[in-house]
Amino acid sequence: MLTKRDFYINGRWVAPAKARDWQVINPSTEEPCAVISLGDQADTDAAVAAAKAAFPGWAATPPAERARLIRGILDQYERRLQEFAEAISMEMGAPIDFSLSDQAPCLPWHTGNFLKAFETIEWVRPLGPQAPHSAVALEPIGVVGLITPWNWPVNQIALKAIPAMLAGCTCVLKPSEESPLNAMLFAEFCHDAGIPPGVFNLVNGDGAGVGSQLSTHPDVEMISFTGSTRAGRAISKAAAETLKRVTLELGGKGANLLFADADAKAVERSVLRMMENTGQSCNAPSRLLVERSVYEQTIAKAKEVAEGIKVGPALEHGPHIGPVVNKRQWDQIQRYIQIGIDEGARLVTGGPGLPEGFNRGFYVKPTIFADVTPGMTIEKEEIFGPVLSIIPFETEEEAVRIANDTPYGLTNYVQSGSPERSNRLARQLRSGMVEMNGKPRGAGSFFGGVKQSGRAREGGIWGIEEFLEPKGISGWDFNAG
Repeated sequence: MLTKRDFYINGRWVAPAKARDWQVINPSTEEPCAVISLGDQADTDAAVAAAKAAFPGWAATPPAERARLIRGILDQYERRLQEFAEAISMEMGAPIDFSLSDQAPCLPWHTGNFLKAFETIEWVRPLGPQAPHSAVALEPIGVVGLITPWNWPVNQIALKAIPAMLAGCTCVLKPSEESPLNAMLFAEFCHDAGIPPGVFNLVNGDGAGVGSQLSTHPDVEMISFTGSTRAGRAISKAAAETLKRVTLELGGKGANLLFADADAKAVERSVLRMMENTGQSCNAPSRLLVERSVYEQTIAKAKEVAEGIKVGPALEHGPHIGPVVNKRQWDQIQRYIQIGIDEGARLVTGGPGLPEGFNRGFYVKPTIFADVTPGMTIEKEEIFGPVLSIIPFETEEEAVRIANDTPYGLTNYVQSGSPERSNRLARQLRSGMVEMNGKPRGAGSFFGGVKQSGRAREGGIWGIEEFLEPKGISGWDFNAG
Protein backbone atom coordinates (compact mmCIF):
# COMPACT_ATOMS: atom_id res chain seq x y z
CA MET A 1 0.00 0.00 0.00
CA LEU A 2 1.29 3.44 -0.93
CA THR A 3 1.96 6.00 1.79
CA LYS A 4 1.30 9.55 0.55
CA ARG A 5 0.65 11.62 3.66
CA ASP A 6 2.51 14.82 2.64
CA PHE A 7 1.12 17.94 0.97
CA TYR A 8 2.82 20.02 -1.72
CA ILE A 9 3.18 23.55 -0.34
CA ASN A 10 5.55 26.29 -1.47
CA GLY A 11 7.59 23.99 -3.68
CA ARG A 12 8.12 21.26 -1.07
CA TRP A 13 6.44 18.12 0.19
CA VAL A 14 5.57 18.81 3.83
CA ALA A 15 4.00 16.78 6.60
CA PRO A 16 0.44 17.65 7.65
CA ALA A 17 0.00 19.93 10.64
CA LYS A 18 -2.14 17.28 12.34
CA ALA A 19 -2.28 13.54 11.68
CA ARG A 20 -5.55 12.56 10.02
CA ASP A 21 -5.21 9.46 7.86
CA TRP A 22 -7.55 8.53 5.03
CA GLN A 23 -7.46 5.24 3.16
CA VAL A 24 -7.86 5.34 -0.61
CA ILE A 25 -9.86 2.28 -1.64
CA ASN A 26 -9.28 0.36 -4.87
CA PRO A 27 -12.88 -0.11 -6.11
CA SER A 28 -11.94 -3.23 -8.08
CA THR A 29 -10.97 -5.09 -4.92
CA GLU A 30 -12.50 -3.06 -2.05
CA GLU A 31 -9.02 -3.08 -0.48
CA PRO A 32 -6.98 -0.01 0.53
CA CYS A 33 -4.37 0.94 -2.07
CA ALA A 34 -2.94 4.06 -0.41
CA VAL A 35 -3.07 6.15 2.72
CA ILE A 36 -3.11 9.94 2.53
CA SER A 37 -3.72 12.73 5.03
CA LEU A 38 -6.75 14.99 5.19
CA GLY A 39 -5.72 18.59 5.69
CA ASP A 40 -6.41 20.86 8.64
CA GLN A 41 -6.99 24.63 8.73
CA ALA A 42 -3.26 25.13 9.34
CA ASP A 43 -2.42 23.25 6.13
CA THR A 44 -4.90 25.28 4.11
CA ASP A 45 -3.60 28.51 5.59
CA ALA A 46 0.00 27.57 4.78
CA ALA A 47 -0.86 26.73 1.18
CA VAL A 48 -2.85 29.94 0.68
CA ALA A 49 -0.07 31.99 2.27
CA ALA A 50 2.47 30.42 -0.10
CA ALA A 51 0.23 31.16 -3.08
CA LYS A 52 -0.35 34.74 -1.92
CA ALA A 53 3.38 35.35 -1.50
CA ALA A 54 4.15 33.91 -4.93
CA PHE A 55 1.41 35.79 -6.75
CA PRO A 56 3.13 39.15 -7.45
CA GLY A 57 6.17 37.53 -8.99
CA TRP A 58 4.20 34.99 -11.02
CA ALA A 59 1.73 37.61 -12.27
CA ALA A 60 4.69 39.74 -13.42
CA THR A 61 6.38 36.80 -15.19
CA PRO A 62 6.25 37.34 -18.97
CA PRO A 63 3.50 35.28 -20.59
CA ALA A 64 6.00 33.53 -22.85
CA GLU A 65 7.92 32.30 -19.80
CA ARG A 66 4.75 31.08 -18.12
CA ALA A 67 3.91 29.16 -21.29
CA ARG A 68 7.40 27.65 -21.43
CA LEU A 69 7.10 26.33 -17.87
CA ILE A 70 3.65 24.89 -18.55
CA ARG A 71 5.04 23.03 -21.58
CA GLY A 72 7.52 21.46 -19.19
CA ILE A 73 4.61 19.78 -17.38
CA LEU A 74 3.83 17.92 -20.60
CA ASP A 75 7.41 16.64 -20.77
CA GLN A 76 6.99 15.14 -17.31
CA TYR A 77 3.65 13.60 -18.32
CA GLU A 78 5.22 11.86 -21.30
CA ARG A 79 7.94 10.37 -19.09
CA ARG A 80 5.46 9.02 -16.56
CA LEU A 81 2.31 8.29 -18.58
CA GLN A 82 2.07 4.62 -17.59
CA GLU A 83 2.42 5.39 -13.88
CA PHE A 84 -0.11 8.20 -14.22
CA ALA A 85 -2.70 5.99 -15.93
CA GLU A 86 -2.20 3.16 -13.45
CA ALA A 87 -2.83 5.53 -10.54
CA ILE A 88 -6.16 6.60 -12.08
CA SER A 89 -7.21 3.00 -12.65
CA MET A 90 -6.25 1.91 -9.14
CA GLU A 91 -7.96 4.73 -7.28
CA MET A 92 -11.19 5.33 -9.22
CA GLY A 93 -11.71 2.19 -11.30
CA ALA A 94 -11.24 3.30 -14.90
CA PRO A 95 -9.98 0.31 -16.94
CA ILE A 96 -6.29 0.69 -17.71
CA ASP A 97 -6.75 0.82 -21.48
CA PHE A 98 -9.37 3.55 -21.01
CA SER A 99 -7.05 5.38 -18.61
CA LEU A 100 -4.29 5.29 -21.22
CA SER A 101 -6.50 6.27 -24.15
CA ASP A 102 -8.97 8.73 -22.59
CA GLN A 103 -8.45 9.64 -18.95
CA ALA A 104 -4.73 10.46 -18.77
CA PRO A 105 -4.52 12.14 -22.22
CA CYS A 106 -6.93 14.82 -21.03
CA LEU A 107 -3.84 16.58 -19.67
CA PRO A 108 -1.94 17.07 -22.97
CA TRP A 109 -5.16 17.60 -24.92
CA HIS A 110 -6.41 20.51 -22.82
CA THR A 111 -2.96 21.93 -22.19
CA GLY A 112 -2.19 22.02 -25.90
CA ASN A 113 -5.47 23.79 -26.61
CA PHE A 114 -4.85 26.27 -23.80
CA LEU A 115 -1.38 27.05 -25.09
CA LYS A 116 -2.73 27.75 -28.58
CA ALA A 117 -5.44 30.03 -27.17
CA PHE A 118 -2.90 31.72 -24.89
CA GLU A 119 -0.92 32.94 -27.89
CA THR A 120 -3.94 34.96 -29.07
CA ILE A 121 -4.49 36.96 -25.87
CA GLU A 122 -3.94 40.71 -26.18
CA TRP A 123 -3.04 41.65 -22.62
CA VAL A 124 -3.52 45.40 -23.16
CA ARG A 125 -5.85 46.34 -25.99
CA PRO A 126 -7.65 49.47 -27.17
CA LEU A 127 -11.20 49.94 -26.00
CA GLY A 128 -12.14 50.93 -29.52
CA PRO A 129 -11.80 53.62 -32.20
CA GLN A 130 -14.30 55.80 -30.35
CA ALA A 131 -11.89 56.05 -27.38
CA PRO A 132 -8.29 56.27 -28.68
CA HIS A 133 -6.78 56.84 -25.22
CA SER A 134 -8.74 54.14 -23.36
CA ALA A 135 -7.37 50.67 -22.84
CA VAL A 136 -8.51 47.38 -21.38
CA ALA A 137 -5.86 45.37 -19.54
CA LEU A 138 -6.34 41.72 -18.65
CA GLU A 139 -4.91 40.79 -15.26
CA PRO A 140 -4.89 37.59 -13.17
CA ILE A 141 -7.53 37.51 -10.46
CA GLY A 142 -5.12 36.36 -7.71
CA VAL A 143 -5.01 33.25 -5.52
CA VAL A 144 -7.51 30.64 -6.67
CA GLY A 145 -8.85 27.55 -4.94
CA LEU A 146 -9.40 24.56 -7.22
CA ILE A 147 -11.69 21.75 -6.07
CA THR A 148 -11.83 18.76 -8.39
CA PRO A 149 -13.84 15.51 -8.53
CA TRP A 150 -12.95 11.83 -8.72
CA ASN A 151 -14.71 10.75 -11.93
CA TRP A 152 -12.53 12.50 -14.54
CA PRO A 153 -9.80 13.63 -12.16
CA VAL A 154 -7.02 14.62 -14.56
CA ASN A 155 -9.48 16.24 -16.93
CA GLN A 156 -10.65 18.66 -14.26
CA ILE A 157 -7.16 19.39 -12.94
CA ALA A 158 -6.07 20.24 -16.49
CA LEU A 159 -9.14 22.44 -17.04
CA LYS A 160 -8.41 24.42 -13.87
CA ALA A 161 -4.74 24.42 -12.88
CA ILE A 162 -3.30 24.90 -16.37
CA PRO A 163 -5.37 27.99 -17.36
CA ALA A 164 -5.04 29.45 -13.86
CA MET A 165 -1.26 29.31 -14.02
CA LEU A 166 -1.13 30.53 -17.62
CA ALA A 167 -3.29 33.50 -16.63
CA GLY A 168 -0.79 34.43 -13.93
CA CYS A 169 -2.77 33.17 -10.96
CA THR A 170 -1.36 31.07 -8.15
CA CYS A 171 -3.43 28.19 -6.91
CA VAL A 172 -4.25 25.69 -4.21
CA LEU A 173 -5.68 22.39 -5.44
CA LYS A 174 -7.90 20.18 -3.33
CA PRO A 175 -8.48 17.00 -5.33
CA SER A 176 -11.12 14.49 -4.35
CA GLU A 177 -10.02 12.36 -1.44
CA GLU A 178 -11.35 9.39 -3.44
CA SER A 179 -8.80 9.88 -6.24
CA PRO A 180 -5.84 11.93 -4.96
CA LEU A 181 -2.92 9.93 -6.36
CA ASN A 182 -3.05 11.32 -9.89
CA ALA A 183 -3.18 14.85 -8.45
CA MET A 184 -0.09 14.20 -6.37
CA LEU A 185 1.69 13.01 -9.51
CA PHE A 186 0.58 16.22 -11.23
CA ALA A 187 2.20 18.15 -8.38
CA GLU A 188 5.41 16.24 -9.06
CA PHE A 189 5.13 17.17 -12.74
CA CYS A 190 4.84 20.85 -11.78
CA HIS A 191 7.79 20.61 -9.43
CA ASP A 192 10.03 18.83 -11.94
CA ALA A 193 8.99 21.24 -14.69
CA GLY A 194 10.33 24.13 -12.60
CA ILE A 195 7.06 25.83 -11.68
CA PRO A 196 8.21 28.35 -9.03
CA PRO A 197 7.46 27.63 -5.34
CA GLY A 198 4.02 28.76 -4.25
CA VAL A 199 2.54 28.96 -7.75
CA PHE A 200 0.95 25.51 -7.48
CA ASN A 201 0.07 23.97 -4.10
CA LEU A 202 -1.84 20.83 -3.18
CA VAL A 203 -3.62 20.00 0.08
CA ASN A 204 -5.64 16.80 0.27
CA GLY A 205 -8.86 16.91 2.22
CA ASP A 206 -12.61 16.49 2.16
CA GLY A 207 -15.28 19.00 1.22
CA ALA A 208 -16.27 19.80 4.79
CA GLY A 209 -12.65 20.46 5.71
CA VAL A 210 -10.24 21.87 3.13
CA GLY A 211 -13.01 22.52 0.62
CA SER A 212 -14.89 24.77 3.04
CA GLN A 213 -11.68 26.37 4.25
CA LEU A 214 -10.74 27.42 0.72
CA SER A 215 -14.27 28.63 0.01
CA THR A 216 -14.27 30.96 3.01
CA HIS A 217 -10.60 31.99 3.06
CA PRO A 218 -10.22 35.79 2.83
CA ASP A 219 -7.03 35.54 0.75
CA VAL A 220 -8.59 33.32 -1.91
CA GLU A 221 -10.05 35.47 -4.70
CA MET A 222 -11.77 32.72 -6.67
CA ILE A 223 -13.07 29.19 -6.32
CA SER A 224 -13.34 26.88 -9.32
CA PHE A 225 -15.37 23.80 -8.38
CA THR A 226 -16.49 20.67 -10.20
CA GLY A 227 -18.80 18.26 -8.43
CA SER A 228 -22.39 17.77 -7.36
CA THR A 229 -25.05 20.45 -7.57
CA ARG A 230 -25.64 20.07 -3.84
CA ALA A 231 -21.98 20.83 -3.06
CA GLY A 232 -22.01 23.68 -5.58
CA ARG A 233 -24.80 25.39 -3.67
CA ALA A 234 -22.90 25.02 -0.39
CA ILE A 235 -19.72 26.47 -1.90
CA SER A 236 -21.60 29.42 -3.39
CA LYS A 237 -23.09 30.24 -0.01
CA ALA A 238 -19.77 29.85 1.79
CA ALA A 239 -17.93 32.02 -0.74
CA ALA A 240 -20.51 34.80 -0.63
CA GLU A 241 -19.17 36.22 2.63
CA THR A 242 -15.88 37.15 0.97
CA LEU A 243 -17.45 38.02 -2.41
CA LYS A 244 -15.27 35.59 -4.32
CA ARG A 245 -15.71 34.78 -7.94
CA VAL A 246 -17.17 31.26 -8.08
CA THR A 247 -17.27 29.09 -11.20
CA LEU A 248 -19.21 25.85 -10.99
CA GLU A 249 -19.33 22.77 -13.21
CA LEU A 250 -22.04 20.58 -11.72
CA GLY A 251 -24.39 17.69 -12.49
CA GLY A 252 -26.34 16.78 -15.57
CA LYS A 253 -29.18 14.70 -16.92
CA GLY A 254 -28.49 14.77 -20.63
CA ALA A 255 -31.25 14.11 -23.14
CA ASN A 256 -30.33 12.24 -26.32
CA LEU A 257 -32.96 12.79 -29.02
CA LEU A 258 -32.99 9.91 -31.52
CA PHE A 259 -35.14 10.29 -34.64
CA ALA A 260 -36.23 7.69 -37.18
CA ASP A 261 -33.84 9.16 -39.76
CA ALA A 262 -30.75 8.72 -37.54
CA ASP A 263 -27.83 6.77 -39.01
CA ALA A 264 -27.39 3.03 -38.48
CA LYS A 265 -24.81 3.47 -35.70
CA ALA A 266 -26.85 5.93 -33.64
CA VAL A 267 -28.24 3.45 -31.09
CA GLU A 268 -24.93 1.69 -30.52
CA ARG A 269 -23.16 5.04 -30.23
CA SER A 270 -25.72 6.28 -27.73
CA VAL A 271 -25.54 3.24 -25.46
CA LEU A 272 -21.74 3.05 -25.48
CA ARG A 273 -21.46 6.75 -24.72
CA MET A 274 -23.80 6.31 -21.76
CA MET A 275 -21.86 3.35 -20.36
CA GLU A 276 -18.42 4.95 -20.86
CA ASN A 277 -16.56 5.51 -17.58
CA THR A 278 -19.20 3.23 -16.02
CA GLY A 279 -21.74 6.03 -16.43
CA GLN A 280 -19.82 8.29 -14.08
CA SER A 281 -19.83 11.40 -16.27
CA CYS A 282 -21.87 14.52 -15.68
CA ASN A 283 -22.44 14.86 -19.44
CA ALA A 284 -23.61 11.26 -19.91
CA PRO A 285 -26.60 10.93 -22.31
CA SER A 286 -28.68 9.23 -19.64
CA ARG A 287 -32.14 9.93 -21.13
CA LEU A 288 -32.59 8.38 -24.59
CA LEU A 289 -35.66 9.96 -26.17
CA VAL A 290 -36.78 7.88 -29.16
CA GLU A 291 -39.24 8.67 -31.94
CA ARG A 292 -42.22 6.32 -31.56
CA SER A 293 -41.91 4.75 -35.03
CA VAL A 294 -38.51 3.26 -34.18
CA TYR A 295 -39.05 2.84 -30.44
CA GLU A 296 -39.22 -0.95 -30.08
CA GLN A 297 -36.42 -1.64 -32.54
CA THR A 298 -34.26 0.88 -30.69
CA ILE A 299 -34.93 -0.90 -27.40
CA ALA A 300 -33.96 -4.24 -28.95
CA LYS A 301 -30.74 -2.82 -30.37
CA ALA A 302 -29.90 -1.03 -27.10
CA LYS A 303 -30.40 -4.30 -25.21
CA GLU A 304 -28.05 -6.11 -27.60
CA VAL A 305 -25.35 -3.46 -27.24
CA ALA A 306 -25.60 -3.28 -23.44
CA GLU A 307 -25.44 -7.05 -23.07
CA GLY A 308 -22.26 -7.04 -25.14
CA ILE A 309 -20.50 -4.74 -22.67
CA LYS A 310 -18.13 -6.62 -20.40
CA VAL A 311 -17.42 -5.70 -16.78
CA GLY A 312 -14.00 -6.27 -15.29
CA PRO A 313 -11.22 -5.11 -12.94
CA ALA A 314 -9.62 -1.80 -13.70
CA LEU A 315 -6.05 -3.03 -14.07
CA GLU A 316 -6.97 -5.75 -16.57
CA HIS A 317 -6.44 -4.94 -20.24
CA GLY A 318 -9.28 -5.28 -22.70
CA PRO A 319 -12.54 -3.62 -23.69
CA HIS A 320 -14.69 -3.49 -20.59
CA ILE A 321 -16.08 -1.09 -18.02
CA GLY A 322 -14.75 -1.07 -14.48
CA PRO A 323 -16.36 -0.68 -11.07
CA VAL A 324 -17.92 2.50 -9.77
CA VAL A 325 -15.79 4.48 -7.39
CA ASN A 326 -16.96 3.38 -3.92
CA LYS A 327 -19.59 1.60 -1.85
CA ARG A 328 -21.63 4.75 -1.35
CA GLN A 329 -21.88 5.22 -5.09
CA TRP A 330 -22.72 1.54 -5.62
CA ASP A 331 -25.48 1.67 -3.02
CA GLN A 332 -26.94 4.81 -4.58
CA ILE A 333 -27.06 3.24 -8.04
CA GLN A 334 -28.69 0.10 -6.65
CA ARG A 335 -31.31 2.26 -4.96
CA TYR A 336 -32.12 4.02 -8.22
CA ILE A 337 -32.40 0.72 -10.10
CA GLN A 338 -34.87 -0.57 -7.53
CA ILE A 339 -36.84 2.68 -7.67
CA GLY A 340 -37.07 2.33 -11.45
CA ILE A 341 -38.52 -1.14 -11.04
CA ASP A 342 -40.89 -0.05 -8.27
CA GLU A 343 -42.18 2.94 -10.26
CA GLY A 344 -43.10 0.72 -13.21
CA ALA A 345 -40.37 1.25 -15.77
CA ARG A 346 -39.64 -1.78 -17.96
CA LEU A 347 -36.30 -3.39 -17.04
CA VAL A 348 -34.79 -4.32 -20.40
CA THR A 349 -31.43 -5.62 -19.21
CA GLY A 350 -29.17 -5.44 -16.19
CA GLY A 351 -30.79 -4.77 -12.85
CA PRO A 352 -29.82 -4.88 -9.19
CA GLY A 353 -26.91 -6.73 -7.65
CA LEU A 354 -23.39 -7.58 -8.74
CA PRO A 355 -22.78 -8.87 -12.27
CA GLU A 356 -22.40 -12.62 -12.68
CA GLY A 357 -18.99 -13.88 -11.57
CA PHE A 358 -18.30 -11.13 -9.02
CA ASN A 359 -18.58 -11.37 -5.25
CA ARG A 360 -16.57 -8.25 -4.38
CA GLY A 361 -15.71 -4.94 -6.00
CA PHE A 362 -18.15 -2.14 -6.73
CA TYR A 363 -19.37 -3.50 -10.06
CA VAL A 364 -22.72 -2.60 -11.61
CA LYS A 365 -24.57 -4.36 -14.39
CA PRO A 366 -25.06 -2.18 -17.49
CA THR A 367 -28.76 -1.45 -17.04
CA ILE A 368 -31.46 -0.21 -19.41
CA PHE A 369 -35.01 0.81 -18.59
CA ALA A 370 -37.69 1.38 -21.24
CA ASP A 371 -41.18 2.90 -20.94
CA VAL A 372 -39.78 5.56 -18.66
CA THR A 373 -42.17 8.47 -18.35
CA PRO A 374 -41.42 12.12 -17.55
CA GLY A 375 -41.48 12.61 -13.80
CA MET A 376 -40.18 9.17 -12.85
CA THR A 377 -37.31 9.37 -10.38
CA ILE A 378 -34.83 7.76 -12.78
CA GLU A 379 -35.86 10.28 -15.44
CA LYS A 380 -35.43 13.30 -13.17
CA GLU A 381 -32.42 12.60 -10.96
CA GLU A 382 -28.76 12.12 -11.83
CA ILE A 383 -27.86 8.48 -11.16
CA PHE A 384 -24.14 8.67 -12.03
CA GLY A 385 -23.87 5.03 -13.02
CA PRO A 386 -24.41 2.78 -16.06
CA VAL A 387 -28.21 3.17 -16.12
CA LEU A 388 -29.98 4.34 -19.28
CA SER A 389 -33.62 5.45 -19.40
CA ILE A 390 -35.47 5.15 -22.74
CA ILE A 391 -38.47 7.44 -23.29
CA PRO A 392 -40.76 7.53 -26.35
CA PHE A 393 -41.94 10.71 -28.09
CA GLU A 394 -44.34 11.42 -30.94
CA THR A 395 -43.27 14.84 -32.22
CA GLU A 396 -40.21 17.02 -32.31
CA GLU A 397 -41.96 19.53 -30.07
CA GLU A 398 -42.69 16.87 -27.46
CA ALA A 399 -39.07 15.73 -27.53
CA VAL A 400 -37.82 19.26 -26.90
CA ARG A 401 -40.31 19.75 -24.09
CA ILE A 402 -39.23 16.54 -22.33
CA ALA A 403 -35.55 17.27 -22.88
CA ASN A 404 -35.79 20.78 -21.41
CA ASP A 405 -37.99 19.78 -18.48
CA THR A 406 -35.10 19.31 -16.06
CA PRO A 407 -33.27 21.50 -13.58
CA TYR A 408 -30.02 20.52 -15.31
CA GLY A 409 -28.58 21.86 -18.55
CA LEU A 410 -25.12 20.50 -19.33
CA THR A 411 -25.07 18.48 -22.58
CA ASN A 412 -27.87 17.38 -24.85
CA TYR A 413 -27.52 15.15 -27.90
CA VAL A 414 -29.25 14.88 -31.27
CA GLN A 415 -29.27 11.87 -33.61
CA SER A 416 -30.90 12.76 -36.94
CA GLY A 417 -30.08 12.55 -40.64
CA SER A 418 -31.64 15.95 -41.25
CA PRO A 419 -29.15 18.82 -40.95
CA GLU A 420 -32.01 21.32 -40.81
CA ARG A 421 -33.65 19.50 -37.89
CA SER A 422 -30.34 19.04 -36.09
CA ASN A 423 -29.49 22.74 -36.34
CA ARG A 424 -32.98 23.73 -35.25
CA LEU A 425 -32.88 21.46 -32.20
CA ALA A 426 -29.40 22.63 -31.26
CA ARG A 427 -30.81 26.11 -30.77
CA GLN A 428 -33.94 24.95 -28.91
CA LEU A 429 -32.32 22.65 -26.37
CA ARG A 430 -31.52 24.40 -23.07
CA SER A 431 -27.98 23.34 -22.32
CA GLY A 432 -24.46 24.68 -22.41
CA MET A 433 -23.46 22.12 -25.04
CA VAL A 434 -25.18 20.12 -27.79
CA GLU A 435 -23.46 17.21 -29.54
CA MET A 436 -24.97 15.99 -32.78
CA ASN A 437 -24.62 12.65 -34.56
CA GLY A 438 -21.61 11.52 -32.61
CA LYS A 439 -19.36 14.40 -33.62
CA PRO A 440 -17.16 15.46 -30.67
CA ARG A 441 -16.63 19.06 -29.66
CA GLY A 442 -13.71 20.60 -31.49
CA ALA A 443 -10.27 21.45 -30.14
CA GLY A 444 -10.40 24.60 -28.05
CA SER A 445 -14.13 24.43 -27.37
CA PHE A 446 -15.40 24.95 -23.83
CA PHE A 447 -17.14 22.61 -21.41
CA GLY A 448 -19.97 24.01 -19.30
CA GLY A 449 -23.69 24.20 -18.74
CA VAL A 450 -26.64 26.31 -17.67
CA LYS A 451 -29.20 26.15 -14.88
CA GLN A 452 -28.28 23.73 -12.08
CA SER A 453 -25.43 22.32 -14.13
CA GLY A 454 -23.49 25.47 -13.25
CA ARG A 455 -22.24 28.13 -15.62
CA ALA A 456 -18.51 27.50 -15.88
CA ARG A 457 -16.86 27.71 -19.30
CA GLU A 458 -13.79 25.50 -19.07
CA GLY A 459 -11.47 25.02 -22.02
CA GLY A 460 -9.84 27.10 -24.74
CA ILE A 461 -9.82 30.90 -24.54
CA TRP A 462 -12.94 30.88 -22.34
CA GLY A 463 -11.19 28.76 -19.74
CA ILE A 464 -8.27 31.18 -19.47
CA GLU A 465 -10.53 34.22 -19.33
CA GLU A 466 -12.30 32.77 -16.28
CA PHE A 467 -9.12 33.48 -14.31
CA LEU A 468 -8.62 37.02 -15.67
CA GLU A 469 -10.12 40.36 -14.71
CA PRO A 470 -10.43 43.25 -17.16
CA LYS A 471 -9.14 46.61 -15.97
CA GLY A 472 -10.32 49.78 -17.71
CA ILE A 473 -7.62 52.45 -18.11
CA SER A 474 -8.10 55.98 -19.44
CA GLY A 475 -5.31 58.21 -20.72
CA TRP A 476 -3.29 55.27 -22.01
CA ASP A 477 -0.63 56.16 -24.57
CA PHE A 478 -0.34 53.28 -27.01
CA ASN A 479 2.77 54.83 -28.54
CA ALA A 480 4.66 54.64 -25.24
CA GLY A 481 4.90 50.86 -25.30
